[in-house]
Amino acid sequence: MSEPGGRGAGVRDPGLQPERTRLAWRRTTLSSTVAAVLAGKSALHGGPSAAGITVCAACCVLWLWFLTVAHRRIRTLATTGDEGPPRLAARHATAAALCTVALALCGAALVL
Repeated sequence: MSEPGGRGAGVRDPGLQPERTRLAWRRTTLSSTVAAVLAGKSALHGGPSAAGITVCAACCVLWLWFLTVAHRRIRTLATTGDEGPPRLAARHATAAALCTVALALCGAALVL
């Protein structure tokens, strides 16, 4: 049995979903960038200290890690055809979540 418009039952029309997801990844990357910059500013505000520089470096590494995962996903979403994008691998989703949580913890450590 086919759907209206001549498509088969197994064919999926992704519509604008990949574009919305790609834009969400870009917004999240921008938010992560702002958080890393503010963490660096906070770490160096009262003068550099060993702990501040260490946490600032950790924020930069986490930001780069998240940026790598996000860029890979954005590129995948941009190059997919009509069949839609492949699912996000569990290890990439876990890496993105861990980076986000760790960056938030580093930012909280700098503020406190």
